[in-house]
Amino acid sequence: MQVRYNVPMKFARTLLLPLLLAGPVSAAPGDDDFTAMREAFRVNDTRKLDAYAPKLKGHVLEPYAAYWQLRSRLDDATPETVRAFLAEYKDSFVAERMRADWLKRLGKNQQWEIFEAERAALVEDDIEITCYGLQARARTDATAVREARSLWFTEKDTPASCAPLFTQLAASNQLSVQDVWGRIRLALAAGQVGVATRAAAFLPAGQGPNPTVLSAVSQNPASQLARPFDATSRAARETTMFAAYRLARTSPQQAASHWAVMEAKFTEEERAFVWGHIGLQGALRHDPGTLSWYAKAGAGGDMSDYQLEWKARAALRAGDWKTLIAAVDVMVVEGKDSPWRYWKARALKATGREAEALALLKPLSQEYIFYGQLALEELGGKVSAPPAPYTPTAAEIQAMTQTPGLRRAQALYALGLRVEANREWMWTLRDMDDRKLIAAAEVAKRADIPDRVINTAEKTATLHDFKLRYYAPYRDVLKGHAARQGLDEAWVLGLIRQESRFIADIRSSAGAMGLMQLMPGTAQWVAGKMGLKNWRWAGVTDVDTNLSLGTYYLRHVYDYLDGSAAMATAAYNAGPGRARAWRPDHTMEAAAWAETIPFNETRHYVKLVMANASYYASLFTQQTQSLKGRIGDVGPARRDEKSLGDTP
Repeated sequence: MQVRYNVPMKFARTLLLPLLLAGPVSAAPGDDDFTAMREAFRVNDTRKLDAYAPKLKGHVLEPYAAYWQLRSRLDDATPETVRAFLAEYKDSFVAERMRADWLKRLGKNQQWEIFEAERAALVEDDIEITCYGLQARARTDATAVREARSLWFTEKDTPASCAPLFTQLAASNQLSVQDVWGRIRLALAAGQVGVATRAAAFLPAGQGPNPTVLSAVSQNPASQLARPFDATSRAARETTMFAAYRLARTSPQQAASHWAVMEAKFTEEERAFVWGHIGLQGALRHDPGTLSWYAKAGAGGDMSDYQLEWKARAALRAGDWKTLIAAVDVMVVEGKDSPWRYWKARALKATGREAEALALLKPLSQEYIFYGQLALEELGGKVSAPPAPYTPTAAEIQAMTQTPGLRRAQALYALGLRVEANREWMWTLRDMDDRKLIAAAEVAKRADIPDRVINTAEKTATLHDFKLRYYAPYRDVLKGHAARQGLDEAWVLGLIRQESRFIADIRSSAGAMGLMQLMPGTAQWVAGKMGLKNWRWAGVTDVDTNLSLGTYYLRHVYDYLDGSAAMATAAYNAGPGRARAWRPDHTMEAAAWAETIPFNETRHYVKLVMANASYYASLFTQQTQSLKGRIGDVGPARRDEKSLGDTP
């Protein structure tokens, strides 16, 4: 329930799960040696690595031991040694990791012939290896350096392997002064002063912005806007523009006032760029001036998709269907992302273009997502969980149980190494068809790894088993708690599915714990309200306790937010104060309200939880569901609305 903005939840916990081989076991011989060897690798103790490696011969996790031993000496390893490892552990996750590690060393050492021979076998590339690959090709292919131009235009830092390519681009006049300013502007718009400063090194001497001034502007942009500046200097103009959209992050109204006074000193393109960023920040704050600021930025051809999405959201909140259509039509993705397919269809219907709307809604209605459900209802249908068209046989499940990668993943889960286990599991699934994915999900179910049940079942393309995709362990325990609080069981399960994937003792990076991801302060507050005596935080991962506290809190925010499941869901993730602040000044569809939530994580969370709830309800009742009826409308705060009091 603690908002994590757009940072993915990371797991740091000890989880003891059964290791499923022929049957579940509590531990395996050699596990202690494996743990000790892992620690030796972490501290780069090669002596201990060599001592423990023989003890892990034949262990299910032996490939990791071999990886650590070779990885610690990779700088001195011969190509023959590395290739022997890659051959022995072919197609495994550790082989992929070793190949990536080796390629980076080969690139750094400019051993290009070996690099090019090995790179083709790499499955998962990254930008560092991409740049080394372009360096390798550039020896014989003049077009390789030119391809690096696409890597230049980013607000993010790039690896050192890209720097020689950028230098060659500049030396061959393929990276113009305008290109350099383009990256500086991108970086400054993202608040990345360091990236902007490093990019400025590619400008002629004396032409770049002053790094000290940029740092000062990032701290106090209003002060810079109050100062006179040399409008003939590109550096001065870009610095002032930076101040304008930096100020807009905290006060778009103030930024707009400043910019309206000084914009005449800038080019038309520069004026539009700044207005586009002021519009973006206004949209994120639901400022009533947002659409007027976006209008000053022009049609939007030079705006990023992110800016255009928020222009469309501002138009959605205002009920301005024509502006929404115009924004979606300019997006580089051409509106193919599901929110914009749906909302463009709604806008087309609202403006009398029924046939065009149907062309978007029909294919979208076949997708098992939030907007797929809404599209189906827009066409007159109702939401239901499809019957499973395929059930794996006992032989297929047994064969999947013996898959080496899944055996390794389960061994890692049994050791509490969830991050490593998830990577191994996902790597093993990468080429599986739907039938194998369903069998793998069943293996996870039997091994009591609930998050892998759900995540694996979600990967199927055409064959779907919704009892696995919407797995519901602990339902028997939850029923009583949901009933006592008068909550819809399907909604609570939909929320837990997003919070913890039903991992009972999970702990988030923010410190939230258990099925309903309770923060310490919230748990303490709820325990006090419930009159629990001798409450101890250590008991928060107990399933019964966690569900008792979590459902009480969910009911509390539900009551104080007009009985709106959509707003209460947002409150559970981002806090009730934020959910109230996001309320509109007029009644609007909850789906439209959810799409305009400014926190990426919370916006996605609300849509996922409500879509989950519809499918759980369909599975439990065997009846069709109405997502629109479930989420309803959201309106402005009532004058007599009660205070949330001391709610954490």
